[in-house]
Amino acid sequence: MIEVIVTVKYKDKNYQTNVIINKEMSDEKIKYLAEKQIKKQWGI
Repeated sequence: MIEVIVTVKYKDKNYQTNVIINKEMSDEKIKYLAEKQIKKQWGI
């Protein structure tokens, strides 16, 4: 498991979040997890 910081652009704003991932995860899956976490944290 690795912790990465991901920047997500959502509705013309940039958000950063930490995501715990496996080395084998695809970029799309990482982006999906980050967006899901941003929406949950910010109530968007």
